[in-house]
Amino acid sequence: MTEWHALRPELADVLRDGGLDPAAVEQVIRRALDEDLALGPDVTTAATVLAGARATGDVVPRSPGVLAGVPVAAAVFGIVGGDDVVVTLHAADGMAARTNAPVLTVAGPTRSLLTAERTALNLVGHLSGVATLTRRWVDAVAGTGATVRDTRKTIPGLRVLEKYAVRCGGGVNHRMALGDAALVKDNHVAAAGGITAAVEAVRAAAPDIPLEVECDTLDQVREAIAAGVELVLLDNFSLADTRTAVELVRGTGVRLEASGGLSLERAAEVAATGVDHLAVGALTHSAPVLDLGFDLRT
Repeated sequence: MTEWHALRPELADVLRDGGLDPAAVEQVIRRALDEDLALGPDVTTAATVLAGARATGDVVPRSPGVLAGVPVAAAVFGIVGGDDVVVTLHAADGMAARTNAPVLTVAGPTRSLLTAERTALNLVGHLSGVATLTRRWVDAVAGTGATVRDTRKTIPGLRVLEKYAVRCGGGVNHRMALGDAALVKDNHVAAAGGITAAVEAVRAAAPDIPLEVECDTLDQVREAIAAGVELVLLDNFSLADTRTAVELVRGTGVRLEASGGLSLERAAEVAATGVDHLAVGALTHSAPVLDLGFDLRT
């Protein structure tokens, strides 16, 4: 296994300022690099690049979008090359990615830069894709008062980074894991014997955590309101039933989240019904990668 360098303190500070745990990010990067070199060293680079060669390279967007993961990509180059690699950030996460305008420049041993290239691009491309798609949803519901929230439909091992990318795009994080909030879904209702029973069971076990209940029908919405929940998830509701649910909770303090069957084209009309949130799993599970390349200057 290759011995990698430590995450640089200045990059750790940038990650921390963005609400990320530098140690967790470093762990993701190390796993990705170990995966790339699991079957041996970078044979192509070793064969084609002289041992002492040095170069400069730019990470450049090939298409417009919203940036997320630029310091993560910078950290990849630093972890591979150590102090021999000089990293310069030209753009911050959350900014617009402009075609052919470098967002990151690295200079150092050519072999280190090329070994790090794909892992860096994989991460910044995927995260920027999540941020870009999120911004489209946020723009689509602008002026309605509704927020766009993510789900736990994330790639295993990348949840923290993907949810960070959602924030970069202007979205809002829902629960980060199974323990920071309760979401009673249809299978929990079936197992507990009904919505009221499920709510009472969660309240008894964890009285201080936020509680949300998924409802498939308006009758279930009425039961959830009567049970005293704070938030109701409307699963695959029609526009008409969504509007009725908004009337049912008016004045109760109960908030509503629309989920299921949502599309970017319908986002505005769903948000206009008066729901508080749109739950969009596609932000993380279906975001196209933003095309960024690495241009080497020897």
